[in-house]
Amino acid sequence: MTYDKNTIVAAARQGVITVRFTKKNGDERIMKCTLLSEYLPQQKDVEEATTMDNPNLIAVWDVEANGWRSFRIDSVISLNG
Repeated sequence: MTYDKNTIVAAARQGVITVRFTKKNGDERIMKCTLLSEYLPQQKDVEEATTMDNPNLIAVWDVEANGWRSFRIDSVISLNG
């Protein structure tokens, strides 16, 4: 299945989602992440975080690592929300 940025961002804004993707080094990663304001640090603007220079990247808040992480849209294997 192919995912698009709007679908992933919309799901992340509604709750914690689990994204399975292939990292740049070829490793597979499963990440629980969100864009819900209650999880985000106060000083970071959600629009700024999700609209980076590269339109193929999505920045999300990793709820387990407690920090910002990004992944390529075309590397997503599965998405559960």
